[in-house]
Amino acid sequence: MYVTCLDLEGVLVPEIWIAFAEATGIPELKKTTRDEPDYDKLMNYRIGILKEHGLGLKEIQNTIATIDPLPGAKEFLDKLRAFGQVIIISDTFSQFAGPLMEKLGMPTIFCNELIVGDNGEITGYKMRCDKSKLTTVRALQSCGFETIASGDSFNDLAMIEASKAGFLFRTTDAIKKDYPQYPAFEEYDDLYNAIIEVQK
Repeated sequence: MYVTCLDLEGVLVPEIWIAFAEATGIPELKKTTRDEPDYDKLMNYRIGILKEHGLGLKEIQNTIATIDPLPGAKEFLDKLRAFGQVIIISDTFSQFAGPLMEKLGMPTIFCNELIVGDNGEITGYKMRCDKSKLTTVRALQSCGFETIASGDSFNDLAMIEASKAGFLFRTTDAIKKDYPQYPAFEEYDDLYNAIIEVQK
């Protein structure tokens, strides 16, 4: 039995923080896990900028409401789910993911949770588990599943490396150069075919 584990942002939907940075005109919020491998450092940086500008969860959710999946993403996901089990494993937050999952046909997603004050201020975050993507893949393997993983950022590399097969998707030139052992794709059809080929 195989389970395909996919990243969310940059793979199926646009980067939420980049969209919010553009909506608010705060370029510092464009930094993502493609740029900063240390997720704790990145999130604390983001929370600091939100506080400085008096922005909270409501403002981010207003931006998320305007975001659609990347062109072809839902069709790709539908085809993949028709073939076998798929789980989205993301470092995003449940308060962000809901509307996007509706637009993607309600796939299964494992993600994290924001800590939000009564006034809507984001004061922190709670990770689902340590090294959440790698830990989830290892847990699936301990249940007897073979995993196939794909993502675009530094925080996807551990689950890609730990899986039977791993693929980079629409990643950076720097990551492609540093990790040439992982096939890198730009189109959903190519990624779909590679995933299916592993399962034959």
